[in-house]
Amino acid sequence: MTRRDFSERDIHMALDGELPGEERMAYDAWLETNPEMKARAARYSADRAALRSAFAGVMDEPVPARLRQAVFGETAARMPAWRSRWWLSAAAAVVLAVGGLGGYAAGIDGVGKTDDSDDVLAEQAIAAHVIYAAEKRHAVEVPASDKDHLQTWLSNRIGLKLVAPDLASEGFELVGGRLLPAGQGKAAMLLYEDAKGERISLFVTAESSATTNGTYTAEADGPEAVYWLDKGYGCAVVGSLPAERLSAVAKSAYGQLVAGISS
Repeated sequence: MTRRDFSERDIHMALDGELPGEERMAYDAWLETNPEMKARAARYSADRAALRSAFAGVMDEPVPARLRQAVFGETAARMPAWRSRWWLSAAAAVVLAVGGLGGYAAGIDGVGKTDDSDDVLAEQAIAAHVIYAAEKRHAVEVPASDKDHLQTWLSNRIGLKLVAPDLASEGFELVGGRLLPAGQGKAAMLLYEDAKGERISLFVTAESSATTNGTYTAEADGPEAVYWLDKGYGCAVVGSLPAERLSAVAKSAYGQLVAGISS
């Protein structure tokens, strides 16, 4: 029986079916000796069941127009200020779970308007960034201090070799990462932060053999995504940096991800 220290993250992994089978007995034993965590696991399980029941069938429906408008800023300006940020995050969560919407892509390095699959990747990446980059205590599931585990765990879950790019030369340090839904599959999100507290995220998922790249913004004042599809990877770097700086960070991240394939 595998023995190690467990945490709240493992409760979520167990509920999602992501906890390795060889750790299950040790996990169950840990719950039995930690009444508080056992109660928390039971509560999360009940919440999960209630949500599934409440939204049964809904997740297969098209995303309502009012949520698309809220995410992309078309209605936020008419909302009271205290509600707009909450509504944007809630709507973004729905978009992320459902798997993306239609949109537009502006060209980069001569690449013009692209097909909807590129838009979906960028939209999912922006939705994830909107939700988690603003979090202070729960932005990531695995911190940068456990980088080796983070890379192995996310690589196994998304089915791609993932090497967390070193962006120190661009002024960013790794905060950590998390696993996310991406349409019918899964995606990894790595979060980075600079000395001023500005955050960017790297969104990675398995894609087709298509090769393309571009930039995408959902709204004029919102974060921008620099994305590319290449060598089976679908990647997007998201942030609110000046375009030139974000592009430089994205190129650095892309080069290291590709180099990591053969390392």
